Amino acid sequence: MALEDPSTLDAEELLAAYAAKTLTPLQALQSITERIARRNPEINAFAVMNPAALRDAQASTARWAAGAPQGVLDGVPVTIKDIIDVAGLPTRRGSKTSSPAPQPVDSPAVTALRAAGAVILGKTTTTEFGWKSPGDCPATGITRNPWNPAHTPGGSSSGAAAAAAAFFGPLHVGTDAGGSIRIPAAWSGVVGLKPSFGRVPQWPLGAFGHVAVAGPITRTVRDAALMLSATAGFAPRDPFSLPEPKRDFLAGIEDGVAGLRIGILTSPGFAAPADDDAMDALQSARQILESLGAKLVEATIPLPDASASFAKIWGAALARQVAAIAPEHRALLDYGLTSLAQQFAQTTAIDMLEAEALRVQAAHAMATADYDALICPCVPQAAPLAGVPVEDPVHALMHHWAPWTLLFNLTRQPAISLPMGVNAAGLPVAVQIAAPLYRDDVVLKIARAVEKMV
Repeated sequence: MALEDPSTLDAEELLAAYAAKTLTPLQALQSITERIARRNPEINAFAVMNPAALRDAQASTARWAAGAPQGVLDGVPVTIKDIIDVAGLPTRRGSKTSSPAPQPVDSPAVTALRAAGAVILGKTTTTEFGWKSPGDCPATGITRNPWNPAHTPGGSSSGAAAAAAAFFGPLHVGTDAGGSIRIPAAWSGVVGLKPSFGRVPQWPLGAFGHVAVAGPITRTVRDAALMLSATAGFAPRDPFSLPEPKRDFLAGIEDGVAGLRIGILTSPGFAAPADDDAMDALQSARQILESLGAKLVEATIPLPDASASFAKIWGAALARQVAAIAPEHRALLDYGLTSLAQQFAQTTAIDMLEAEALRVQAAHAMATADYDALICPCVPQAAPLAGVPVEDPVHALMHHWAPWTLLFNLTRQPAISLPMGVNAAGLPVAVQIAAPLYRDDVVLKIARAVEKMV
């Protein structure tokens, strides 16, 4: 355990060091904040830092010294995407049109993290209202990829993925309405888990409330499971929150994949692109799973055109978001967002009901498919360059950003982006693993089995 640089430790390693009294939460925080001071000016992962982090780390250090840690994450540094409310800090959502006033109440996930003893470092950058995958926004500028700052880390959870890859703490909360956890995780070489819809309670809900989730971005699968254990659970504020008690998602994570029937998904209902790097990552995951005793088969699922459904849901939701902003302030918005809103401003109720019908049809097809899990590409290619304007948002969504991820938002299934090494240019590549609705444990178990072999 490399205690000479605590910022490189994962959450489980930090907790073990605290228990062994070889490291304190205060020392861990100091190491991570020093790393942030060195590297963040180039990467730009934070929207705002939390001035209470030092006080919270001191309190955690005292609890560990007394042998009375507060919860499963006591003293572990965590960041929160700046779409989620943290009491005492503003929620700007990447937009100059939002209020700079501090929020009065924590979101449910933040409440759960505080109860588990986590130390909140600050809030990470997001694309404006989470609308796109390139990691830039009007409020905070361009967030860059730690692997190569000329490239984007992805989005919309851009700062969370960049922070994870840059070792700005081990645990990061993102949100995902069409791939906004998994895409930046894939492009930044970290783990990104989109839990089942309703697993992690949220409030207030954003523009994509009926398909969006909150979930972990971490450097290891086990840390993702640990973080999910802390944040999942019922919260009355969220009307979609699953009425389930707390559970340990690390339980059974090392059980392996022998005997599982895993489908290889080659189409999410339309002709989704994937370059050689994406297909090589998929093939590597297939070989690993077969070597571990899983049965891999080509998936045949009668899916409708997921792109047709999602484009309407995405575009209409953002048109509604823009319409709620005073006309005199709309010039402050990302130009790509305003052009998209104009394109979908006349979406009808019939259009939306048709999109919802296709969403339910896709969910039914997945629910009746005879597979324990699915694997497929996560992104169509490695991380593109940062700061490039979006000329055609719908084309970019379906061809460069989210063709492989959006399906699992429509069906509300759990899915994870798992790093599979780097390509010839030194940029991360990834594979996506999905499981039936509410089988987050299966996703984590399969991802952990592959992770150990990569």
